[in-house]
Amino acid sequence: MKSEIRKTSQISPDQSVACILGNNEIPDFLRLSKTEKEYAIKRLAAKDEYVFINSYFKCTYLVRLKDGISDNRRREELRRTAFSLRTLIKSNNHPELVITSAKAYKGAIEDFTEGLLLSFYAFDKYKTKREEDTKNTYPSRLLLYGDISKSAISWLVITTDAVYFVRDLINEPVNHLNAIALATEIRKIGKAAGFKVEVLNKGRIEALRMGGLLAVNKGSVDPPAFCILEWHPEKPVNRKPVVLVGKGVVYDTGGLNIKTGDYMANMKGDMAGAAAVAGVMYTAAKSNIPLHVVGLIPATDNRPGGNAYTQGDILRMYNKMTVEVGNTDAEGRLILADAISYASRYEPELIINIATLTGSAAATFSNQAIAVMSNAEKKYLSLLDECGHEVHERIAELPFWEEYGEMIKSDIADVKNVGGREAGAITAGKFLEKFTSYPLIHLDIAGTGLLRKDDFYRLKNGPGSAVRLLSVFLKRLAGSYNKIH
Repeated sequence: MKSEIRKTSQISPDQSVACILGNNEIPDFLRLSKTEKEYAIKRLAAKDEYVFINSYFKCTYLVRLKDGISDNRRREELRRTAFSLRTLIKSNNHPELVITSAKAYKGAIEDFTEGLLLSFYAFDKYKTKREEDTKNTYPSRLLLYGDISKSAISWLVITTDAVYFVRDLINEPVNHLNAIALATEIRKIGKAAGFKVEVLNKGRIEALRMGGLLAVNKGSVDPPAFCILEWHPEKPVNRKPVVLVGKGVVYDTGGLNIKTGDYMANMKGDMAGAAAVAGVMYTAAKSNIPLHVVGLIPATDNRPGGNAYTQGDILRMYNKMTVEVGNTDAEGRLILADAISYASRYEPELIINIATLTGSAAATFSNQAIAVMSNAEKKYLSLLDECGHEVHERIAELPFWEEYGEMIKSDIADVKNVGGREAGAITAGKFLEKFTSYPLIHLDIAGTGLLRKDDFYRLKNGPGSAVRLLSVFLKRLAGSYNKIH
């Protein structure tokens, strides 16, 4: 269960406190003894990451800001320090914890709290002995004391709620979350946040002739779903919507080109892009971002069942293009292609696609950056890059030259769904580009969306990649609309 967040106007003498320090001075409101102050100052001078003081009736955590680094890096280091403290905080079993700052930068309280909340997440619903039944637990209440606005607290609550929701979806196994169950969960969050959700069943998908989605689903006993999410505020600042498209492969075996070794591990999370779209839509609606935003989520599993699609099959897609299947494990781009071409119905200002798409992207950037390819105007990429550094979900651009499109030409169809071994992330992006005439930004989160170990507060059990990035991007896009248009 996520900790409650609220503002407090005072700190009681017996309350445990985490205080971010802009220098080595200890504020009087912490009520430390002379001996405790002397100890703290000594440890801070030694440049310890944090100092812990146990006063028996309360605990004090002093967190020092790092020197000589950029503002964005300082913010990220503070979030990481929060992660480093999570085990110690849990061991002290506080029912509540006050978070404050002294002579630190504006926003330090929010950054530390965000890092702490994202570090506290656990997926334990299937454990017979739940975490709350054990002796030590995380604080159920985080009380923020200092210069922090109601709007900042609201944004913090909404975005961390969104990440928790996304992580829960990613962690659900496919025997509990098939395509239809995913659509049901999206309906629920749409109702909670206030955005519309329409779910197209298999019959309607067949009527639309979405050949990519239907082909990938052929090996499954569970039907596919196509989810249409829409946030349309009363007075949007954009005339044409931003369309988000998320890959919803709820489990990927690779199909007949079945994954070998441990490559099938974590494939319940191959719908991380779809989950991210739902999470961002939640943030947009719940925080009333004045942008018209549409989300499209094609959902299915990819299995080698009795009538599974095969190498060599020719598919006719939603936009009437034909695709030669070169590999059934390149299924994500097939279902996304149908969704991206469907997006043309909205005549969008911009399409942003999010997917755990290629091992090539993960091999190139590891878990340090989201691979991005785009034919959109540079103003969008510049803003996305700024937002990436702000929340430390950084993007790294790959070239999108026409020559890469030559690598997926087919002798017997309009295009193949794979190229050669080289430039795999780029050719996947070029494949998707062929299914729209509107500006496209393709985000490949294969490296950042599925982790084998914790990357600080980006936990291995569903990091929620791109949720914070795109939430801030939409907020900034709406706020600076007149400036960049």
